[in-house]
Amino acid sequence: MNRIQEEKKTVEQMLRIYCRKVHHNDLCGECQALLVYAHQRLDACNFGEEKPSCKKCPVHCYKPDMREKIRRVMRFAGPRMILYHPTAAIKHLLRERK
Repeated sequence: MNRIQEEKKTVEQMLRIYCRKVHHNDLCGECQALLVYAHQRLDACNFGEEKPSCKKCPVHCYKPDMREKIRRVMRFAGPRMILYHPTAAIKHLLRERK
């Protein structure tokens, strides 16, 4: 699996955790729209396989309102990833250290 595909999978996992815990749904319309948007942004990423984590990226490719929504999701789901998706969480933490 390439870097962009991994990122897509991770963002979907985070959105599903967030939606289940906050909206009490598997993936509501609002979260589904955010997932589609995130996937579109990842597909258009200029960095490709050299993509840094969003936090360290010099290019903010999300519109401000969408950036705030994804930030909220990541803030909530990030700490929970170690419980629900430990492999993805560990990979992310290792990339952050680079």
